[in-house]
Amino acid sequence: MKTQITRSTRRKSTVSARLVGDVLEIQAPDTIPEAELQEIVEKLGMRLLKRRTRRELNQTKALLQRAQELNRTYFKGQLQIASVEYVTNQDKRFGSCSPHTHTIRISHRLASVPPWVRDYVLIHELAHLVHPNHGKRFWSLVNKYPLCERARGYLMALGMEAASDSSGEESEQAGSGEIEE
Repeated sequence: MKTQITRSTRRKSTVSARLVGDVLEIQAPDTIPEAELQEIVEKLGMRLLKRRTRRELNQTKALLQRAQELNRTYFKGQLQIASVEYVTNQDKRFGSCSPHTHTIRISHRLASVPPWVRDYVLIHELAHLVHPNHGKRFWSLVNKYPLCERARGYLMALGMEAASDSSGEESEQAGSGEIEE
C-alpha cells in the first residue's frame, strides 16, 4: 500500500490516517520523530485495512443467509440467529458464538477456504446455540454434517484446528496453535 505523509506545524500531537483508494493518507505533527511516526503509521494502516476487509466481507448478507440455510437443513430451522459476520480480530479462532445474544462471528481468514469448510464452521457455531460446550451432545449435532471430519482435517492441515476426537477431547499432540472456542 502506498503511503502519503503530510507533516504540519499546526498539528500539535495527534496523527490521523485515512484510506483513499489504495493510498494511506497520514496527517502528522511536524515535531514527531520519524521512527515513532513509522510505528504509528504501521499500526494505523493495519487497523484501517482490517476495517476495510471486514466491511467488504460483510457488505452482503451472504454469511447470514448461509447460516439460515444450514439452520433449516441441520437444525430444522429452530435456532434463532441474530447476526453472523466476519471479523478481523480472531487470529487464534476460526469462529465464536455468543449463545445469549445469538451472534456468530467468523474469522476473515475463512473467507478464502472452500465453502464446505466454512459450512462446517458455521454448523459448529450454530450447534453452540443449542449446547454452549463441547460435550457429547454438542458433537452429535456437529457430526450430522456429512463433511465434518473432512473439514476438520482441512482446518488441521492449515493449522487452524486442534487435533481432537469428535467428543471434543484434545489429543496429546494438540499444540500451541490450537483453536479456542
